[in-house]
Amino acid sequence: MKKLLTDLLPRGVITQLRNYAKLMRIDKPIGIWLLLWPVLWALWLAGEGHPDQGLFVVFVVGVFVMRSAGCVLNDYADRNIDPYVERTRTRPIASGAVAPIEALILFAALGLIAIGLATLLNKPAQLLAIAAAALTIIYPFVKRFVSIPQFVLGAAFGWAVPMVFAAQTGATSQLAWLVFGVALVWAVVYDTFYAMVDRKDDVKLGAKSTAILFGEVDLFVVAGLQVLMLVGLVLVGLRAALGFWFYASVAFAACLMAYHLWLARDRQPAGCFAAFLHNHWIGLVVFGGIVMHYTFNPV
Repeated sequence: MKKLLTDLLPRGVITQLRNYAKLMRIDKPIGIWLLLWPVLWALWLAGEGHPDQGLFVVFVVGVFVMRSAGCVLNDYADRNIDPYVERTRTRPIASGAVAPIEALILFAALGLIAIGLATLLNKPAQLLAIAAAALTIIYPFVKRFVSIPQFVLGAAFGWAVPMVFAAQTGATSQLAWLVFGVALVWAVVYDTFYAMVDRKDDVKLGAKSTAILFGEVDLFVVAGLQVLMLVGLVLVGLRAALGFWFYASVAFAACLMAYHLWLARDRQPAGCFAAFLHNHWIGLVVFGGIVMHYTFNPV
């Protein structure tokens, strides 16, 4: 496949396509997983273990497209900041590999794909998709003005949950908003770990984050948010009448959360980044509990 592309396209074109792929973070799928897990939770819960196959495809593809679009817009918004941050200075726009106007064109193209996917949904889900688009556009810029951009990210990452329920059932139930709340809190937790990696650089540059806001009590606050997430998951279980397998997964998730606090205990960038990356397993474990419930306790 690689040789075929080399034969068909000039080397410069292939190099630029790779730069676009890096701009979309295709080489770093962690963001796709963190966005995808709440969507899968919602698909199985809204469909009571039997999600609509068409909706499954639309939302999985939508996760990839919207995450990619968000990364492109984020790097465009941070084009004057990333060159001065150790972790981000080699990103395509910061390094000059991709021009800002190219990034905007790529974002527009991804946006058109997202609009096309939204047309495949029912009216209630389409209305919620408008809010999802607004959150995606707003988030990259809020870190300059508010101290809690992670909450905006959480809303953006979790908004697909009520969209799923609206698409599957035609309405957004209390269960939908409970799952959304869990996804929001979870995003604040893992993105605070992520922000702790860049805290020193962000302070110098005047950027804002929960890592800076929480200061010396960051891990204490994160632990509190983790407990809040666990309580939210229990409420989801009660509302959806889930059984043993789900609650076992919640208990396992609690153990993973404790491990993440241990990884970040010294607040060193490497440990904080490892805690961020490892949060992916929480999403998988919770999803496993939901699937196991509907497998052994079919409705």
